[in-house]
Amino acid sequence: MKNKDQIEIVTYNPKYQKSFKDLNIEWISNYFEVEPNDVKALDHAEDYIINKGGEIFSAVLNDEVLGVCALIKSGGKDFDYELAKMAVSPKAQGKGVGNLLAESAIKWAKEKGASKIYLESNTKLQPAIKLYEKLGFKEITGISSTYNRVDIQMMLTINLES
Repeated sequence: MKNKDQIEIVTYNPKYQKSFKDLNIEWISNYFEVEPNDVKALDHAEDYIINKGGEIFSAVLNDEVLGVCALIKSGGKDFDYELAKMAVSPKAQGKGVGNLLAESAIKWAKEKGASKIYLESNTKLQPAIKLYEKLGFKEITGISSTYNRVDIQMMLTINLES
């Protein structure tokens, strides 16, 4: 793999839809069970994410997708977007791809005027939890999850002045 400066983070492109699904199914299957809500979001990403005001980000190197994540627009009042469906190819893990994706997603949300970004995860994914903490996410409680694997919820409050 080349250095990460040559990785480009791109917003939704239908040609990367299969990679979005495949990378997510791969990591979910590796640690957990794929749930019905996963399939819904991954099979119908345009309807479920894009058409509702969200975005899907892909980390691309030489036309190969090394990682993906989504921002799902919230219909509720607790937060503006949910950072979700982040997955990095095993061969690219530990090389900063997740950080690039998350930073791009946060920047995009800021540009849309978001003040809060929410995420759900599992504490056995320690590298991911450390990344989220480094980005400023803080553990919260009180929002119900539709996923069985969730045992930690986090929120990033964006300072819109910065």
